Amino acid sequence: MTLGPSLFDLPFPETPDPVLEQQHAATFKNALCGVDEAGRGPWAGPVVTAAVILDYDNLPDGLDDSKKLTETRREELFEQILSSAFVCTASASPQTIDRLNIRTATLAAMVRAVNGLALVPDYVLVDGRDVPRGLSQPGQALVKGDGRCLCIAAASIVAKVTRDRMMMRLDTYVPGYGFAQHKGYGVPQHQAALTELGPSDHHRMSFKPVQSAGL
Repeated sequence: MTLGPSLFDLPFPETPDPVLEQQHAATFKNALCGVDEAGRGPWAGPVVTAAVILDYDNLPDGLDDSKKLTETRREELFEQILSSAFVCTASASPQTIDRLNIRTATLAAMVRAVNGLALVPDYVLVDGRDVPRGLSQPGQALVKGDGRCLCIAAASIVAKVTRDRMMMRLDTYVPGYGFAQHKGYGVPQHQAALTELGPSDHHRMSFKPVQSAGL
């Protein structure tokens, strides 16, 4: 089912309000789903999306935008989220990103993550400005949602930790680029490795810095 804009939008303050969010969740039979991504900007590796339905009676303490948390704290919360919530992740490969473009590939992966949940959500909250086409549920986009909404914050943590682990593992198979350190982002170390080694099969050839290195 292709959805246009939501028929109505749930109100969210600038910082998370657990009581208000629990009320929203109750409106949707406790099947309120948060969706976020990690890895839209890197030059290499997949983009990873996560969909999370929280148990608002058993919330992990300290949920927040993954970018505001230390790696250690993200790892701790990741395990707590997986033990108490419905979670599904989906990714898009560099080849898919090159074929579709990063925005389209990300939104398609978000739909797969939502569809893969063991509990079918009744409403979907997506970080950013886009509600992916193809969702069977109504929903809304929430700008800076990972800092305003607990279920989106949880999804941001799951997506970030999942992708970081993927990139660290990739580093063992494709050494020399420093994927374990920079996770594929365009830092000077990565640029220097691209200049020396050229792009790998795990680089996004549609991204201009990678194109330049491959010439």
